[in-house]
Amino acid sequence: MSSRRRAYPQPQYAATPAVPAADPQLQQFQPQQAQGQAQQAQGYGAGSPAYGVDQVNQQFQNMNVGGGVAGQPMANQYSGQYQPPPSQANPQAPYQAPGADSFGSQFAQHPQYAQPGMVGGAAALPLNQLYTTDLSRELPPSITDLSLPPPPIVLPANSVVVPTSEDSNAPPEYFRSTLNVLPANNSLLKKSKLPLALVVRPYNTLHIDSENIPVTSDTIISRCRRCRGYINPFVTLTEQGRRWRCNFCNLQNDIPSAFDYDELTGTAKNKFERVELNHSVVEFVAPKEYMARTPQPIVYTFIIDVSIDAVNSGLTSTITRTILESLDRIPNDNKTARVAFIGVDSNLHYFKFNEGLDGTDLLIVSDIDEPFLPSPDGLLINLNENRSTIEKLLIDFPTYFEGTANDRFALGPALRAGHKMISNIGGKLICFTATLPNIGEGKLTLRDEASHSGKPKESQMLLSNADKFYKSFAVECNSAQVTVDLFLTSAKYQDVASLANLPRFTAGQTHFYPAWSCAKAEDVTKLSREVSEHLSMDIALEAVLRVRGSTGIRMSSFYGNFFNRSSDLCSFPTFPRDQSYCIEMSIEETIHKSVVYFQAAVLHSTCFGERRIRVMNLAIPTSTKLDDIFASADQLAVANYFTHRSVEKAFSSSLPDARDYLVKSIVDILNVYKKELVAGNVSGSSPLQLSTNLRMLPLLLFSLTKHLALRQERVPSDHRAAALNLLSSLPIPHLIKYIYPTVYSLHNMGDECGLPEQIVQVDEETGEEETVNSTEILLPEPLNDTKASWENYGLYLIDNSTELFLWVSGDVVPGLVYDLFGTDNLYSVPTGKTELPEFSFEESEFNYKVRQIIGKIREQKDSVTWKNLYVVIGGSSNEPIEISQQRDLMALRMWALSCLVEDKTASEPGYREFLTSLKSKITQ
Repeated sequence: MSSRRRAYPQPQYAATPAVPAADPQLQQFQPQQAQGQAQQAQGYGAGSPAYGVDQVNQQFQNMNVGGGVAGQPMANQYSGQYQPPPSQANPQAPYQAPGADSFGSQFAQHPQYAQPGMVGGAAALPLNQLYTTDLSRELPPSITDLSLPPPPIVLPANSVVVPTSEDSNAPPEYFRSTLNVLPANNSLLKKSKLPLALVVRPYNTLHIDSENIPVTSDTIISRCRRCRGYINPFVTLTEQGRRWRCNFCNLQNDIPSAFDYDELTGTAKNKFERVELNHSVVEFVAPKEYMARTPQPIVYTFIIDVSIDAVNSGLTSTITRTILESLDRIPNDNKTARVAFIGVDSNLHYFKFNEGLDGTDLLIVSDIDEPFLPSPDGLLINLNENRSTIEKLLIDFPTYFEGTANDRFALGPALRAGHKMISNIGGKLICFTATLPNIGEGKLTLRDEASHSGKPKESQMLLSNADKFYKSFAVECNSAQVTVDLFLTSAKYQDVASLANLPRFTAGQTHFYPAWSCAKAEDVTKLSREVSEHLSMDIALEAVLRVRGSTGIRMSSFYGNFFNRSSDLCSFPTFPRDQSYCIEMSIEETIHKSVVYFQAAVLHSTCFGERRIRVMNLAIPTSTKLDDIFASADQLAVANYFTHRSVEKAFSSSLPDARDYLVKSIVDILNVYKKELVAGNVSGSSPLQLSTNLRMLPLLLFSLTKHLALRQERVPSDHRAAALNLLSSLPIPHLIKYIYPTVYSLHNMGDECGLPEQIVQVDEETGEEETVNSTEILLPEPLNDTKASWENYGLYLIDNSTELFLWVSGDVVPGLVYDLFGTDNLYSVPTGKTELPEFSFEESEFNYKVRQIIGKIREQKDSVTWKNLYVVIGGSSNEPIEISQQRDLMALRMWALSCLVEDKTASEPGYREFLTSLKSKITQ
C-alpha cells in the first residue's frame, strides 16, 4: 500500500451535496399559541430516588398499591439537550424557589413545608408550546429529530424536597412516558388518540460497574404505610421535618430517626443529603424482610445440541470453546456460581463431576418420556472449586460425539431435566441448537410454509405456538425462578415461533443465527462474541417489577419478556440488562392535581448475592388542554408503544390487521390534530399537519409496516418470528434503528470523521486552552433512508441495529476502491459477509477511518449484539454480465436496499406515496 494520502478529484470522490438528511430549520413552524410565561424544564438527571419492589412469593402482597392509589411520574431533566424552535429558545425566567438556600433547621422557609399535600403553585404552570409541521412539505423528513431527547417535563420549581437537586426526575433512558403532559381525564385522552404508556428500562448497561446509580446501604427504607410507595424527591415534609406526606396517596408517615441521627457513631445527619431525596433512580440494599430466602447463587445449565447437524456445522465445538474462553467473564465475585452441562440428541448426556478427582463421568439417559437425574450430586457444581475439571471437560466435549449419525434432538426432555436439576435454586437454562426438536415432549414438525406464507392466515398457521408445551413449561420455569435463553443456529426450519415462547415468559431472549456454519469465520465471531457477552452480563436474580401511579391511574397492559404474575406484578426469574418493557395505562377518574407521579421498583438479588431494590421516579404535569398534550408527546416512546401493539396483533390476529392498525392509528391522530388544533380548521388546508415534536411518528409507523416482521411480502416464518421477538424487547435506541436504519455517507465525510473527537480543556492554573483527543470516534451525519440521497459513485454504510451493510456503488471511483480494499478492480472485492482488510493510518487513512467508524458502531455497552458486516457492490451499466447474473449478489442487493424504507418497492409504496394516501383517509 502507498503511504501517501490520496487526493481525490472533487467531482468524482466527494459527491455533490446530497439531499439533506434533515431540515433543522424550525423557524418555519409558527407557535399555535402565544408564548407563555417563564417555564422551567427539569432535565433528565443521572440518578433518581430509589423505588423498591416488594418481597417475592409470600411477601408480594406488601407491594400492593392499595386504595386505588397509583404512583405519580417524576420530572425529567434535559440539561440543554432539547432544542425547541428558535422562537421558543429564548431564555425564560425560571421559577424562584421560596425558602432558604440551606437545608438546615429553617423548616418554615423550606418550600416543602408550605401547604402540605399540595403541589406548590402549579395552577397556571406554562407548559411546552405547540408548533405545527406540514408533513407534505417536510420532505425528506427531518431525521435529526430521531436523536433528540423527549420534550421537556415542566414542573413547578418547588415540587421537590431539595430544590438544588438536579437528578430529581428519572432520565428517559430509564423511565419515560409517551406523554410528558398527562390528560386530566379519560375523555381528553381518548379524544387525543395518543397512547398513554410508560417505557421502563431499569438497567442501561450490561455490567454494574458501567452504571453510576447511587446506592444506600444502611438498609433503612421508608415507605408509605397505605400505598407502599417509597420516599422520593417529590414527597412533602411536614411537622418541622419529622414526617413526610406521600405524593401518591397523601398519607403522612414518620421519617425514620436514622435520617437525622446515626446511632452507631452518635453523630447528627442531614436528611436532605439522603440519596432517595435527591435522586430519581437509586438502589436500596434490602433488609431481611425483603427476602423470601437467602439470595441464591448464579446458575448456568448449558443444554448443547450434539446431533449430527450440530456436530457437522461446528456448533458443538464452537460453543464449548466459547464457554471455556468465557469462564472468567461469568459473574462470580463471591465464588458461588454453579454450572452444569447436558448434551442432547435422542438421549440425554449428563456429565458428573467427581469431588476430589480430575475427570468426569458421562451418564446417558435414554428414557426421554420420563427424564430423570442419573445422580443425586455431581451434576451441578461450583465453578470456582471445579475450574480445572470444567476446563478439561470443555476441551474434550466435542470428542464424545465425533462421527455421530444421530439426527434426533430431544429438546423438551432436556429442558425437563435441566428444570429438575436447578428448580430448587433457580438460574438459567441456556440452549444451543442446530436441529428442530423432533422427538419426545415438545416434538415439532415442518409447517406448510409454501401454502400460507404471505397469505391472510400466515399468523395463525406459521407464527402461532405449535405445541402448548412451550408456554406451559415456560410458566413452570418462571414459578421456579428459571429463565430459558435460546441460541438457534440452523440452515433448516427451526420453528422459532414456537420455541420463542420459552424466553418470552421467562424473561429470556431468543438469539437467531440462520444458516450458521463454523466454516465462516464471521459466523463464528458473531456467535462467540454474543454468547460471551451474554454470559458476562450482570443479571439480577429472583426479580419482580411493580409500577405505581397516582390516584386515578391504573396499569392496564404489560408488554415485554416476563410473566405477569398478578394484575400489576411482573415476574423475572433473572432480569436481563439489554431489554426494555412497556406498560399501558388508563385514566379511571378525573385527576385534580397539577402533577402526577409514577414509581417503578425492581426487587432483585444481585449476581454477587445482595438483595436490592432499584427505584425509579417520574413526575409529569397534567392539563385539560389538548394542545398541551400534543406539544409534550414523546414520539419515540409513542412509536415504542405502537410497535408492541402491532406485534401483539400480528400474533393474535393477522399481519394485515397489524399493518392496518398502524395506518389507522396515524390517520386518527392526524384527524384529531386537523379538527381540533389546526388554526381555524380552514377548509382545504393541508390535512397532513402535526405537532413538530411528533413529525417523525408517521415515518416510524410507516417504516414499521415495511419491516421484516410485518411486511406483506413473503418472508420465511423463522425470520419473521425472530424479528417480531426483537421488536417486542429492544430498548428504544436500538428499536428505532431497527425500524428506521441509519445510513452514513463515507466517500464525502468530513476530515474529522473516523478519528477521536477533539475536546478543548482549560488549565485551571494558567487558564490556557489545550486540545486533547477523547475516546469517542466521530461519526458522519446520517442520511435519509432513500436512494435519492445517494450518489452513483458513493460509498455508504447502513446500520439496521442487527447488521451492517457497506454499499459500494457500481460507478465508484477506482482510487476509493484501492484505498479501502487494496485493489483497483471493484469486482475482485469480496462481497457478502466479510471484514475489511486492515491497513495502518499511514498506509491508508481512508481505510483506517472507515474501520474506526465500523468499530465505533459495534461498540455497545448495553447490548450483546455483534453486527456482522456485509459488503455489497451496487449495479452499474458497465457491470460484467457474469456479475449481474450472480443470484447471491442480487439477493444481497435487495436485502440492503430494503433498509431504504422511504423508497418505493415492487409491492409497497414509498413514504411520499404513503403521505399522499393518508390525505384521502383524513376527514376533510
